[in-house]
Amino acid sequence: MKPGTKPLKRTGFVNSSSRADLSKGALEKPRKPLKSRRPPQTKIRAAARGQECTLLFPRVCNGRTDTTVLCHSNQLQDGKGMGLKAPDTRGAFGCCACHDVLDGRAPRPDGFTYEQMISQFDQAVAATHAVLRRMGLLKDDK
Repeated sequence: MKPGTKPLKRTGFVNSSSRADLSKGALEKPRKPLKSRRPPQTKIRAAARGQECTLLFPRVCNGRTDTTVLCHSNQLQDGKGMGLKAPDTRGAFGCCACHDVLDGRAPRPDGFTYEQMISQFDQAVAATHAVLRRMGLLKDDK
């Protein structure tokens, strides 16, 4: 450095003379609200809260009603596809442990085949429909 020169000031990319002219949010564009990635909460999904598990997978079900959610079918014939969820009418009330097994996040117990799991899921859907009819959220098929 040459004698008689001052070191450079740190300015944070804004001149100190123009800093007073800018209010705090003048440089920022107004942000759009983020889109929700979750599907909207339907009345049927909300009705699952606090219900008994209808899946009742053997050696899996923990019986906790505080973790009960509507477990949707994972079969193509029920409307499931890449990026698509089956409709709420093809869902059953399930605790977190049964839901994990149904969705493949947890292994099926020994001796519990995929066909048995699907059969039990279909029975659980029928039991869930009975509960939803009593609640007035599902109309009779007749």
